[in-house]
Amino acid sequence: MKIKLAGYNVDIEILERLNKNKKEILTPETFSAAYARISRSSKDVTSLRKQAKKDIEKARKSNKTIIFKMGHHSVAEHAVFNFDVIGVSRLAIEEVENFRLATYTEKSQRYVTLDGDYITPIKVQDKDSIKLFKDMINIQNEFYKKSLSILKEYVFNKHKKLAEIKKNKNLLEGWAKEDARYILSLATEGQLGLTINARNLEHLLRRFTLSKRLELKEMGGKIYSIVKKIAPSIILFPEPSDFEKDLNFSFKNNFQLNNIDKLSPVNIEPEIISYTPDGDNTILASFLSIYEHINYYDAYNIIKNMKKREKENIFKDLFKNIEFFDSPSREFEFPDITFQAIVSASNFAQLKRHRMATLISGNYDLKLGNTIPESIKINGLEKEFMNIIERTNKVYFKLKEKYNGTADYILTNSHRRMVIMKMNLREIYHFVRLRDDEHAQWDIRELANKISYKIKKIMPLSSMFLCGKSDFVKEYERIYNTKPKEII
Repeated sequence: MKIKLAGYNVDIEILERLNKNKKEILTPETFSAAYARISRSSKDVTSLRKQAKKDIEKARKSNKTIIFKMGHHSVAEHAVFNFDVIGVSRLAIEEVENFRLATYTEKSQRYVTLDGDYITPIKVQDKDSIKLFKDMINIQNEFYKKSLSILKEYVFNKHKKLAEIKKNKNLLEGWAKEDARYILSLATEGQLGLTINARNLEHLLRRFTLSKRLELKEMGGKIYSIVKKIAPSIILFPEPSDFEKDLNFSFKNNFQLNNIDKLSPVNIEPEIISYTPDGDNTILASFLSIYEHINYYDAYNIIKNMKKREKENIFKDLFKNIEFFDSPSREFEFPDITFQAIVSASNFAQLKRHRMATLISGNYDLKLGNTIPESIKINGLEKEFMNIIERTNKVYFKLKEKYNGTADYILTNSHRRMVIMKMNLREIYHFVRLRDDEHAQWDIRELANKISYKIKKIMPLSSMFLCGKSDFVKEYERIYNTKPKEII
């Protein structure tokens, strides 16, 4: 066996400095060209890379043939880009982070004290609307500063023992910041690091071209102008297809609902709207089928006819050595759970990070109300908070008359939207471990806790360890009457 490091991410300034005389073309296309030839060449992969580097134009022609004519688009995934995304709105960041197969690290409003920086939407151009927008943002930002000062004092007094330890200062301040931010607008400026391969980058570019938000169109244009110079042979489909262009229009055109106001109101509480029936049996049947090499339906019938206590003992045996950081086995991916929820923008910012799932979201809707942190209420700030929300909503409607969806920028982190999300049980375990933990932000913790409770009703055996990290030891002791091994 021979393992050789082929490359890794290097800062662009270092690459340019090493290539002072412009002797070589700096491009990740050679990886795609070389790796694409592995399946049809007897040469070792290191030789294929050297060959691709010697003749960049030939490598580019090869990429175009393989991707475009032969349809092997996966070779573009070997080319990876890193982008610093700076000075964009929170609203735009939501769209950037909507892509499943990419990596993001974002400036957090929970940990960073914000200075009031925000984006004025490109579309808003008349002086009256600009003034209306900026005045409202300033009111929101002033309340953020005021409430942050009050909430800091409240948090430190409430947790005096924690406050006595110096290293807990950032933690306690973070709790105050995460509640104060609920009044901040979606126009608030942020930044992130984005790592994405060429194939998914094409998908991003097509989506942004279709976007009605000029900020996203501008971002897509800037990204494309950078990568087309570096890797023209693997960014071949930056424009949306006719299918992609017509999809939303076709859907809306076919659903013209009458008397929509007479339909049942949306439930604010999260609801499980569909799930794999008999999930516990499905997991055990998949184990039995694979490990005993028998037909799945025969395995399922064997499991189905077993007594509940027998099945419970099997799951206990499966879980007996589990620790708080362990994921259940792949068999737990067979049961799916789909839930619908109404979430705030603050909640959504964390929910969308669980990308190994299916998440669709509606637009922010004023009819769905606002999420108000309990600390805001306790400290007598609720009335002022809601007065600002009412003013914000009035500005929203005025901007909407002129600029339609651009009005969303003025909405706050407390405004809500509807989501529908599907996860398999294994991903649900990851979600609940992280989000129902005592250190998790309270808004998404409430959501995770309610979803977990409902799943335990429909899949009681396979979900027996569905809990936040902070409750893991307690749950283990409840199930086994002993502490997990690393605690003993």
